[in-house]
This record gives sequence, structure tokens and C-alpha cells, in this order.
Amino acid sequence: MKLRRNAKIELLRAVPLFEGCSQKELGQISSLADELAQPAGATLITEGTKGREFFVLVDGTVDVRRKGRMLCSLDSGDFFGEIALLTETPRTATVVAASPVRLLVVTGQSFRRLLSDTPAIQG
Repeated sequence: MKLRRNAKIELLRAVPLFEGCSQKELGQISSLADELAQPAGATLITEGTKGREFFVLVDGTVDVRRKGRMLCSLDSGDFFGEIALLTETPRTATVVAASPVRLLVVTGQSFRRLLSDTPAIQG
């Protein structure tokens, strides 16, 4: 089931990275965010690889691991992948779907354009 625009905006509003954004800016961000569904067991990001996207978890649970050790689990409304996009460093952890998941995904190219077009996000 596809999310309504307002639901996307509310999910994005809860992300600290976007807390300084206006309703209009959140609308712009939501238009860049694609929806993605993945099955349990899917690897969403891999530690050490280049970051290409930022995720907001709509439904489901993911496990976050570093060097094979479990760090934490994330649930609906949580987000991950922003560090590699902000700092252009390799991913700091591996994230695997612990259940079927639905996500909002913003690609690196869209994210960089967003930072350029929406200075409030940069703080």
C-alpha cells in the first residue's frame, strides 16, 4: 500500500536531520523519497561500502550490525544511512531486514540536490 504524501511528511518530520525544515521543505523532501519493500533477510546496507541512499523505516524491523556484532534493532519511524551521505565515508554498519520491511529511500544524488536546494537542512 502506497503512503499518502502527508504520511511521508510525518515520517520525515520525525527525523532529526529534517527538524529545521518547514512544511513546504518537508513536502519537497517527501517528493524525492521513493517507497521500497524488502523481504526478511534482505541486506539493505553493507558496512564498508559507499553510501548511496538514506532510509526511513515505514514498517518492520531491521538489525544493525558492526563487524558481525549486533548493535541494535530499529523499528517503524527509525532511520539509517545518513552518515555515509553526509560525510561521504564508507557505511559504518550493515543493516539487514529482520522482518519484511517498507522503507522510504532518498538516493545520494537526490539527497545532495536537496541539500543544495534546501539550505535549512544543513543547519
